[in-house]
Amino acid sequence: MTFDELYAAHYGDLTVQLYAYFGDRQEAQDVVQEAFCRALARWRTVSGYDDPVSWVRRVAWNLAVSRWRRGRTALNFLRRQRPLEGQVEGPSPERVALVAALSTLPPAQRRAMVLHYLADMTIAEIADREGVAEGTVKSWLHRARTALATRLDTEGVRNA
Repeated sequence: MTFDELYAAHYGDLTVQLYAYFGDRQEAQDVVQEAFCRALARWRTVSGYDDPVSWVRRVAWNLAVSRWRRGRTALNFLRRQRPLEGQVEGPSPERVALVAALSTLPPAQRRAMVLHYLADMTIAEIADREGVAEGTVKSWLHRARTALATRLDTEGVRNA
């Protein structure tokens, strides 16, 4: 019997058997196809067996069991993961406006505002980090606050 004859005679039967096992026709077809590919790669040896289709069937079932085990392992892993966190609301319109306004500031003023108000750094710490005098940091903060107040007032955010 040639490989083509073996394939034509037994592909459908093996697929039905594995379909009954998997409950998924595509998976069954994939496993049987893989088993036949392995048989073809070893056809000199497999064709010498008394029952080559038994070898193909055993390989197909082994592949099916391996896939099932991998799927079960993946499912168990997913079950052990933290439950999904609830959806978080998006940023408020005020926050979006503030971030947009901050992006219009010169980089030094923006850094000073973020470090002072969000990172809770003192003026002395910012001056040391930036390598400038404390008066410079105070000037950056004053200018940034003035620019933000103007920008946010014109957008109606502060009075909303």
